Amino acid sequence: MRKASLSNNLEKTLKDRQQTHGDFESHALISQSLKSVLWAHGKENLSSNQREALEMICHKIARILNGNPNTHDHWHDIAGYATLVAKELEK
Repeated sequence: MRKASLSNNLEKTLKDRQQTHGDFESHALISQSLKSVLWAHGKENLSSNQREALEMICHKIARILNGNPNTHDHWHDIAGYATLVAKELEK
């Protein structure tokens, strides 16, 4: 019974996320395309934190383009990743 419950919860989560994030396959295509453009222009001068933040920002932009652009969390997360890098640079 517990296994079925976990499976049902997972399916519900996936269905809910599709409403805000859009189809995973098209999201992945957009996200990877953005990252390809990003890395075609070099990453040698970036810290690992900066690289990760940029990749996550691309991921969130893909969710905006592919899913519901009015989902607050997408925009909030972008601001959060940029803020983390800004704080790192203040040190």
